[in-house]
Amino acid sequence: MLGFAALLGAGGMLLLDGTLQRRERGQHTVHESVNLDVPVTTAYNQWTQFETFPAFMASVQEVRQLDNTHLHWKATIAGKVKEWDAEITEQIPDQRIAWRSTSGVGNSGVVTFHPISGSRSRVELEMQFTPETFTEELGGAVGGVKLATKGNLRRFKKLVESHGKETGAWRGTVPIH
Repeated sequence: MLGFAALLGAGGMLLLDGTLQRRERGQHTVHESVNLDVPVTTAYNQWTQFETFPAFMASVQEVRQLDNTHLHWKATIAGKVKEWDAEITEQIPDQRIAWRSTSGVGNSGVVTFHPISGSRSRVELEMQFTPETFTEELGGAVGGVKLATKGNLRRFKKLVESHGKETGAWRGTVPIH
């Protein structure tokens, strides 16, 4: 799923009203959120359709779901095509999906789903990524990943609200590991 970080931004995922913080040397964290005019179940169900991520994640070219917990990502990051594998480490329907990369672009994170009312919800994303090049480091430092993540979350909002319902769903649980 991080593949979510690339997914949403520069190797991962997306959200609005967030901040970019620097943690340990070389690692960056992005935290963003977006409010949606759809129920939490609809937002969660759409998010589980990982192979549709290229429809709203600008840098993502392809996501292939290999099985219930493994994904292969292909994205353009800082002008270069990169590929990596990710593992879903926890998944609780209508609540959270956590992931970490297992090869390639170093990233991990969690996306959580929160009901605001019966017809509104909030999606929050936190992801960590480790830049591999100076250009990627610079992009993280000046807020490029944050901006990309915001844009991806805005496009997710538009996608799910324009349909009014999800395009599919996976309601299975992945215990934390």
